[in-house]
Amino acid sequence: MMNVSLLGASGYTGMELALLVDKHPVMQLQGVYVSEHSQDADKGLWQLDNRFYQTPFTSDELKLTALTAEQLEQVAKNSDIIFLATPHEFSHDICPKLLQYGAKVLDLSGAFRLKETQVFAQNYGFAHNQQSLLDGAVYGLAEWYADEIKQAQLIAVPGCYPTASLLALKPLQAAGLIDSSVLPVINATSGVSGAGRKATMTNSLCEVSLQAYGVLSHRHQPEIASYLDNQVIFNPHLGNFKRGILATITLKLTAEASQQAIDNAFHSAYDGTELVNLVQQWPKLDQVVHSPKCHLHWQYSEQNHYIVVSSAIDNLLKGAASQAMQCANLMLGLPDTTGLLGS
Repeated sequence: MMNVSLLGASGYTGMELALLVDKHPVMQLQGVYVSEHSQDADKGLWQLDNRFYQTPFTSDELKLTALTAEQLEQVAKNSDIIFLATPHEFSHDICPKLLQYGAKVLDLSGAFRLKETQVFAQNYGFAHNQQSLLDGAVYGLAEWYADEIKQAQLIAVPGCYPTASLLALKPLQAAGLIDSSVLPVINATSGVSGAGRKATMTNSLCEVSLQAYGVLSHRHQPEIASYLDNQVIFNPHLGNFKRGILATITLKLTAEASQQAIDNAFHSAYDGTELVNLVQQWPKLDQVVHSPKCHLHWQYSEQNHYIVVSSAIDNLLKGAASQAMQCANLMLGLPDTTGLLGS
């Protein structure tokens, strides 16, 4: 059994990870941690989420532990796998300590996604000074970087919007079908859980109405552009529902594109994968929420060479926790779906 530590366990993504580890056949949680001064310290996860009533998390042995500097070293020494569902700057600062004893670290923050430190500082508000770790970190888009993930010690788990967008766009880019002279336009809507558990006026369901935000300035835009190797226009929206992302992407293809070439690109990318499904109708969030899957559908206009691709995921699972677990499985030499499908 692999010993797993989970830092940032009281957030939405952290709780999803705890549930996934609990049902994983070769993983066991050695500890669930929160920040040193968190109000959730010493609580059981069952006090934060009713789903934990039917799991071992009702025992006193798995209470949320405030993470001190001394405990941090013990976590590094005693863990085979460490999941970080922590703020960007915290992940940036503690990763060197966590990696020094050989643990595999999967960071769900944005601390190691952007390779250009100047772009990183502009989007995250602090300077990146872990250059060697940044150079060695592997981007955890599991369907596209599986070989690199298998060899990695540090995984930068993609953001939720980039996951939905890149899964839709990379097959077309890989096939050389995108007309790079016209920027793809990504309109994506997320549920309020994407803003985290901390209650504010901007993420309360009683206050939220469908609204665009972060237009032309969201930190996920350079992440999408970097791993697509093509600039994009990204328009995120917040919807008054709990979870899920629906991305509708409009882009122009080259004059050489055809319906057969497009279909071949998607099938070549995802036939044989279990967690990206090519569906025959426009996807709905109800089809993917509480699942680790992405649903994709597209329609192409031969008259003007434009295509619309729709991508649906659960932002907390395929956009975060279950994708992190896919990567952990690959790092352990397991099928990437281990512990993710079935009962």
